[in-house]
Amino acid sequence: MSDRPDPQPARQTAPDVAPEAWSGVHRGPLRAGEWVRLTDSKGRRHNICLEPGKRFFSNRGHFDHDELIGREEGFSVTSSAGGEYLVFRPLLSEFVVSMPRGAAVVYPKDAAQIVALADIFPGAHVVEAGVGSGALTCSLLRAVGPYGRVSSYERREEFADVARRNVGQFFGAPEGETHPAWRLTLGDLAEALPASEERADRIILDMLAPWECLDAAADALWPGGIVCAYVATTTQLSRFVETVRVHGGFTEPQAWESLVRDWHVEGLAVRPGHKMIGHTAFLVTARRMAPGQRAPMKKRRPAPGAYGPDYTGPRPAGIPVEPAE
Repeated sequence: MSDRPDPQPARQTAPDVAPEAWSGVHRGPLRAGEWVRLTDSKGRRHNICLEPGKRFFSNRGHFDHDELIGREEGFSVTSSAGGEYLVFRPLLSEFVVSMPRGAAVVYPKDAAQIVALADIFPGAHVVEAGVGSGALTCSLLRAVGPYGRVSSYERREEFADVARRNVGQFFGAPEGETHPAWRLTLGDLAEALPASEERADRIILDMLAPWECLDAAADALWPGGIVCAYVATTTQLSRFVETVRVHGGFTEPQAWESLVRDWHVEGLAVRPGHKMIGHTAFLVTARRMAPGQRAPMKKRRPAPGAYGPDYTGPRPAGIPVEPAE
């Protein structure tokens, strides 16, 4: 009797994800036309589109795309100069940080917070103001699914063009088409949304002056709906929060940011890593009240000087103007 271990049983090829799911994800052997992510031993990454007969080149040599096509992801390939590369299909979080950019992208840590804390659900109608490069759009479309809707508004045509290409690439839309749940409108949400007479479950404002769109957002949101603003600076944060308070048709706004710190783990050497994704943006959410209803007033008094003579923004009701000394 042989002491050699039994050979591994033949593995079943993974069935592909149903096309009607529009997930942007594939299973099974790598196919021509798919994008893959190559990672070398130093962590350097390359995204390539697989094409029969084409060759990948780097400072560590080359290999043919044909060596990858037809294999299941999760393997390593060695280049002509001995460089090793891991081969996987890119995750959404990996795709958005390396996609071609027209405007800055919403980073995965913030997109995840928006999807979770703005409660984006399958079948929802989400309105997005400021499509940028399409990073957040991909997360919203993944969350609402093929039976939901994402209506994006973008003022700048060059940004809209980049977003169309990126969204189409990630979801594998045929040339000239896009995700069936997505509609991109070139224009200002403050004017275009009221003109459309559409109602929405969630409205995401990723723009320089989101307070300018608050009235339009309030009119379009169903009662119980959520408005979420993504802003970069403390002055934007303050202006938007105070505008929501003064409007009166929303609950008390909640503001926060998230920080991500990696950790180095090797045996007993366990310590925070040297890299950290710190401040990228502030997020603010508030829920729409029913027509004619107002949320109870905050009982906590503002800190002394919070609305002092130097404060020039929107002022909540009942807060007097403090005289200058």
